[in-house]
Amino acid sequence: MAVKVSMKVNGKPVSADVEARTLLVTFIREHLRLTGTHVGCDTAQCGACTVHMNGKAVKSCSMLAMQAEGADILTIEGLAKADGTLHPMQAAFKEHHGLQCGFCTPGMVMNAVDFAARHPNASEQEVREALDGNLCRCTGYHNIVKSIVAGSKAMAGAK
Repeated sequence: MAVKVSMKVNGKPVSADVEARTLLVTFIREHLRLTGTHVGCDTAQCGACTVHMNGKAVKSCSMLAMQAEGADILTIEGLAKADGTLHPMQAAFKEHHGLQCGFCTPGMVMNAVDFAARHPNASEQEVREALDGNLCRCTGYHNIVKSIVAGSKAMAGAK
C-alpha cells in the first residue's frame, strides 16, 4: 500500500508516494538520493543513520518515512552553508582528525551538533557518554571527542 509523505529536507519541500513500510533512511537515501546518511546496522545501534527531525537528533533507520510527515529534516548534506562553508562541528572534525574511514562520521556529526546545542560546555566525559549510541569501528574515539569538544566551543562562539 502506497502512502504520500511530505516534509522539508534540508530546507526544501519534498513529497513522494512510498510503501507504508518505507524507513525514513530509505526515503532519504533512495528517493531523495542524499547518501550521506548511512545505513550501518538497521537496528538503531550504530548511529550512522542519524539526522535531525524538527531540530532533534533521531536515528532514521528506526522510524518510518510517514512518521516524519510534515517534519523538518536536516541531513549531513544540509549542515554546511550554501556557499560550502562547513558547519563549526564539521570544521572541528576536519581540524582535529575526528574521522578515519568516514562511514560513521555523518551520524557522529549530526549527533554532536544536537548534543552541543543542548550542552555547550560539556566535559570530555559527558561527550563520551553522549556518544554511547554512535559506533566507530576505526578509532579509539579520542579524536572524535576532541572534535566534539572543539566543535561545541566553536558553536557557542558562533552565536
